[in-house]
Amino acid sequence: MSFRQFITRDGSTWIPKYLTAISDELCIGCGRCFKVCTQSVMKLMGINEDDELCDPFDDSEEIVRKVMTLDKAGSCIGCGSCQAVCGTNAQSHEPVPA
Repeated sequence: MSFRQFITRDGSTWIPKYLTAISDELCIGCGRCFKVCTQSVMKLMGINEDDELCDPFDDSEEIVRKVMTLDKAGSCIGCGSCQAVCGTNAQSHEPVPA
């Protein structure tokens, strides 16, 4: 299977790998990936006592922990910055077939 390829300024072939998922089991909600993403692809969410996603800033919810979620997958440019800063390898990245 071939993947969509691009050429860098020096003529090297580059195959971008796009963010496709974030594991809520591995993510610790540190926000590093969010800080380096220039495309606003992710969103911080809370997980409540019932193991459901909820607004982390809603005072009426009892937040057990926070996790990053994939909010706008179509905005990802495949730069890999978020993957480079993730200390728990919570993210999945894949190239797009040509």
